[in-house]
Amino acid sequence: MCLSKIASLRDDPEPLSWRELPDPEPGTGQVLLRVVVCALCHTELDEIEGRTPPPRLPIVPGHQVVGRVVATGSGTAQLLVGDRVGVGWIWRSSGTEDENLSDQFVATGRDVDGGYAELMTVPEDYACPLPSTFGDVEAAPLLCAGAVGYRALRLCSLRDGEPLGLTGFGASAHLVLQMARHRLPHSPIHVFARDPGQRDFARALGACWAGDTADRSPEPLAAIIDTTPAWRPVLEALRNLRPGGRLVINAISKEGADQRELLRLRYQEHLWMEREIKTVANVTRADVRECLALAAAIPMRPTVTTYPLREANRALRDLAHGQARGARVLVV
Repeated sequence: MCLSKIASLRDDPEPLSWRELPDPEPGTGQVLLRVVVCALCHTELDEIEGRTPPPRLPIVPGHQVVGRVVATGSGTAQLLVGDRVGVGWIWRSSGTEDENLSDQFVATGRDVDGGYAELMTVPEDYACPLPSTFGDVEAAPLLCAGAVGYRALRLCSLRDGEPLGLTGFGASAHLVLQMARHRLPHSPIHVFARDPGQRDFARALGACWAGDTADRSPEPLAAIIDTTPAWRPVLEALRNLRPGGRLVINAISKEGADQRELLRLRYQEHLWMEREIKTVANVTRADVRECLALAAAIPMRPTVTTYPLREANRALRDLAHGQARGARVLVV
């Protein structure tokens, strides 16, 4: 399923088209995967609508890929034909501790063809073996929604017992809540979501409180993770932070529809008392592998809705409109 032009999903509800492409071949240090499933991410909408545009078109999107190795290039030494692996947003980078910030960062499904396809290649070092704890469909959302959520949770720098907030409750937040309950068992978790069904879902997963995005939490929060594409939740979250609290924005881009909300920003109300804002930039290999290990230890159970690969456009529209709980996964 290929993206050939940048356009708003409102103007073009079928942005992806089915194409037959030549089979890719693994280069030096790469493996060829037969894709089994690929989860959807809001970043795909950012690519389609031009907020993080691909450097070339057409491109095959998709960066939460579960596949099996069907061929290896020269110079590979770790993976064998038949191995089951996952590929996240990081396709290749510098290999340093801060490789998520490197100018060598290459994004799966944006800078190179990704997993909305039957076959794809990836450098061996960036293909992650998957725990047997998870089936293919369950594993897919862990590779980005889980991994970037894991990074966001680490960046909160919370001590067990300190209250945490989650703004938005989609694919990433429903996994972060499960990680937080495991790593911070004494920390109450508060969820802010517009949709009543999402609030019910959050309570069912263990949130101590769930309210609307504009509501005030029962107590000031030490940290809040924002997983929304909008600006209003950022301002509302800042009002719920305690002095010295931290807002972590878990997004590559923000949509512009409500950007005027930023004009409501008031220093005394939103920022004073050493409140801070930190953003999450991409992920490292370590984030993906540590997230998978943590998810297996819990064990985490992602909530997933599946679609056939050819129905990727419908899945994207459902994602944009907030339909269905948890993550969405394309079955190849």
